[in-house]
This record gives sequence, C-alpha cells and structure tokens, in this order.
Amino acid sequence: MIGLVIAIILFNFIAFRTTKNLTANQIVHSWIFTIAFHLIFDLIIELKYWGYWYFNKKLDWIDILPHTVLIPPVIMMFLNWYPLKDKMIKQVLYIIFWVIAIVIYEAIPLLPEPWGYFSYGWWNLRYSVIIDPILLLIVLGYYKWICKLENKLLARKYK
Repeated sequence: MIGLVIAIILFNFIAFRTTKNLTANQIVHSWIFTIAFHLIFDLIIELKYWGYWYFNKKLDWIDILPHTVLIPPVIMMFLNWYPLKDKMIKQVLYIIFWVIAIVIYEAIPLLPEPWGYFSYGWWNLRYSVIIDPILLLIVLGYYKWICKLENKLLARKYK
C-alpha cells in the first residue's frame, strides 16, 4: 500500500507540474479514456482470467485507486512529451523507452507488502513487453483523434 500511495503522489505531481503541451480538454479526455480503457482491459485480464490483480483476487474498494489515479498521469506524461513532429524512428524509440520504463515500474509493485500491491497469476513481464506498445499506440491514436476534433472545432469557430 505504501508503494501505491508513493507512486500515485509522485506520478500525479510530475504529470501536473510538467504537462505543458496538452490542453485542459486533452488532459480530461486522456484521463477519462485511460480510466475506461484500463478498466475494460483489467476486467478481462484481471477479473475474468486472473492474469494479475491488485492487493488480492477479489474486487475491493481500494482497487479504485490504481484504476483511476495511478495510470492516467503516466499517460499524461507519455502524451505530453510524445515527439509528434519528429521522424518515425524517434517516435518508435520513444515508445520503446516508455515500454521499458513501464515494465521496470511494473516489477516494483510485485515486491511484498507494504511496498508491493500487485500480484501475477499467469501474467508475466514478457506479456507486458508485447501488450504495452499496443496499448500506448491505442491511447496515442485516441489523443490524435481528439486533437483533430479540437482543430475542426476551432476552424469552425473562426469561420
């Protein structure tokens, strides 16, 4: 539990102090999308197939924290610093960097209590290395769609 509280405070502090490239609308959209997407993914992998779980195998109120305030600030940082205007190789390297960072972070909550709060069933870090880039690309695609909608709205507003 201590590890979760530290991670939530640290990630949110860094995200909200450093996010300069996202509009408030983009932050809200990415936050809500991340919560919804994370919950859907975890409903399947965590609760249906017991691939992993937070704290224990049953669904508890404490599980709301990692689903709602742990991952969204990480996605804010990922999107804020994403090199949208750079060459494809830099974008690929950026995603690889984030996958490595996420997998390293994912190993830390596997520590015993009070630092750890995450347990594996059949899931392991190799699956995360495969799945995380796909999940990041889905979030990135959603972000680009929101940016297009914002631009369309602004173009209509100034006609």
